[in-house]
Amino acid sequence: MKTCLSDLAIFGGAPAFAQELHVGRPNIGDRQRLLARINDLLDRRWLTNNGPFVQELEQRIADLLGVKHCIATCNGTVALEIAVRALGLTGEAIVPAFTFIATPHALQWQDITPVFCDIDPMTHNIDPDQVARMITPRTTAILGVHLWGRPCDVGALTEIAHRHNLTLLFDAAHAFRSSYKGQMIGGFGDVEVFSFHATKFFNTFEGGAAVTQNDELAARIRLMKNFGFAGYDNVTSVGTNAKMSEISAAMGLTGLESLDDFVAANRRNYIAYRAGLQGTPGLQLIVYDETERCNYQYVVVEVDKAAAGISRDELVRILHAENVLARRYFYPGCHEMEPYRSYFPHAGLLLPETNRLTQRVMCLPTGSAVGPEDVETVCCIMRLAVENSRRLSNSLTARQEGLHP
Repeated sequence: MKTCLSDLAIFGGAPAFAQELHVGRPNIGDRQRLLARINDLLDRRWLTNNGPFVQELEQRIADLLGVKHCIATCNGTVALEIAVRALGLTGEAIVPAFTFIATPHALQWQDITPVFCDIDPMTHNIDPDQVARMITPRTTAILGVHLWGRPCDVGALTEIAHRHNLTLLFDAAHAFRSSYKGQMIGGFGDVEVFSFHATKFFNTFEGGAAVTQNDELAARIRLMKNFGFAGYDNVTSVGTNAKMSEISAAMGLTGLESLDDFVAANRRNYIAYRAGLQGTPGLQLIVYDETERCNYQYVVVEVDKAAAGISRDELVRILHAENVLARRYFYPGCHEMEPYRSYFPHAGLLLPETNRLTQRVMCLPTGSAVGPEDVETVCCIMRLAVENSRRLSNSLTARQEGLHP
């Protein structure tokens, strides 16, 4: 472990890490178990079309989350698109702008207007008070996002949806194996959608799922994910090809067997980052509620430039020079991306907290590929960057005050 960082790239030396340290580097479970499953599916020659591994994965996820139905799909975005269509949404849906672009795209793709809502600065999740103010006669749904795996205020959103007779659904891409008031995320609203992309702590190479307690909705989603087939040569609805492959399901089953290990690694790294950055001016880690089940898959830092003496973007550039590929999230905000920037050029006026966070938030590498010594080195780089920036800022201030008594 490096304790002296004077030879780092920021001082003209070699980068701290010989190989890049990524946000979202894939977790891999027991390789031999995975290869055995792959050999099984090759022997069966059943590679897709609701094979036994997909069926087993769906049942195991449903059991884990305590829901009646899990419908596995080729990715989380398509799962969200199908869920939106199966719910029969029209008009407008209220959604946060501080999220991955797939969330509003799933609405816009089907000519449903995403109405961007501001967030609670403490939780980074959609603000129920702002949601209530944005409801119009054209509103048909609220689409919440459980950001960083920390649940939305499900109770408040449920009450608003019921009061206004609105559909409530959740983008739970970050929140697999997290809970809200002791209940696993997955059973709230009309439907919740997960992503099992390679960057998620639990992955199926590429994949996703829609989970619901609603029997009729689950049946519609199952039809739609397979071209609308309700049996051999019997198409009963419009649909698409959103099926999960057997090899993806094999990866998922293998990952489920190591799920506790993945979470333990994430939690270990989160605690190490928290200790390593504690007391560093201008750097604030988000806090997870340890009375709930958490996946800890994101180590999120807010950078206050005034206190740190350095901006988030400057800090990211320094980390990148050291082969630490920290990421800005969710910059610049969905409302600043096309087509929404053109459709709603003044949306930012109603999103002050979103605009503020897009300039402050960054995520640090974690996962089973990151160890305690890696975390300590990353923290050393960040502490040093802040210390040097503050020293330079104080020196310049003193010089200016000396010139202007």
